[in-house]
Amino acid sequence: MEPNPSDIPQRISPPNLSEEHPLATEHVPETTDIARLVEEIKETADKFARDNASRGDLKIVSRALKELRYAFKVFKPFRRQRKVTVFGSARTKADDPAYEAAVKFGQRFADAGWYVVTGAGGGIMEAGHVGAGRRMSMGLNIMLPFEQDSNYVISKDEKLVNLKYFFTRKLLFVKEVHAVACFPGGFGTQDEAFETLTLIQTGKRDLMPVVMVDEPGGTYWSDWEDYISTKLLKEGLISKSDLSLFKVTDDPEVAFREVMQFYCVYNSMRYVREKLCIRLHTEPSSAFLKWLSGEFSDILESGTIEKAQAHPMESDDEHLAELPRIVMHFNRRDLGRLRQMINVINQELASQSD
Repeated sequence: MEPNPSDIPQRISPPNLSEEHPLATEHVPETTDIARLVEEIKETADKFARDNASRGDLKIVSRALKELRYAFKVFKPFRRQRKVTVFGSARTKADDPAYEAAVKFGQRFADAGWYVVTGAGGGIMEAGHVGAGRRMSMGLNIMLPFEQDSNYVISKDEKLVNLKYFFTRKLLFVKEVHAVACFPGGFGTQDEAFETLTLIQTGKRDLMPVVMVDEPGGTYWSDWEDYISTKLLKEGLISKSDLSLFKVTDDPEVAFREVMQFYCVYNSMRYVREKLCIRLHTEPSSAFLKWLSGEFSDILESGTIEKAQAHPMESDDEHLAELPRIVMHFNRRDLGRLRQMINVINQELASQSD
């Protein structure tokens, strides 16, 4: 189903990072909470001295904290704008069909107003940026002895962050975006794909679409999917519903529509007072919610799925205050089934608004 054009953000100019920008983050605590958290960070730092922490341990903590602080500063002005992370091999050549597919993918998202985030290197990462163009590209470059130069598209851009540690980089790849796309790649790509799925499957990261994109006619990810089904699923290492957490395709356009369809009605989710609150762009009927409660009763700890207004604890999400909401006592375990429920909501309510 084609996404509603009104739901697709228009292409906009990047904010000026040299000065404070009026856009706030999606979850800005009260001033007193900020002060308290800063004090906690200072207290933790003091404890390192009391613990007689080694110089090596302190160097890791210091560098990681500096990297995250700077990266958060760079991403903060863009928090309300949709972004997609593109993973893939740095070794892919410009004449490779996978490179060309990544260029098309990046261009499609940039045209829809989405920023394209990559590891800022060559290969697939470069291709995603080539498609998006410098203005709609963001980069998280890893400094390696043999491979630390960013690609020519994002090099020296204000939206480029250079990082020493993979763990800080991987946090940002998932935390700061609204979708993830994996193109063919090596150990790093496989690591990033599995970590992303693990974080979503365990609820450590809110639901978002994950697409595995092959070159046209390619079998890299379809072979991977066969392994997931014949080994992990068949041997009971994952649940069948976990297969709903990702989509495999060899068409960049299908991958684009998968992401956009996810957000055609669904907006975001947040836990408030032990209840899961799901923000939508279209208000569901009471009859539909009654049916939904029965169809997905297996993921409810108690009660039913109900309509709701914005809770006072969502005051830091003021820009979302007018959106319709549904709330439920979700069991926080069956994220694959929750994704299936959101798919049903998107399909049903999008068809109603057509």
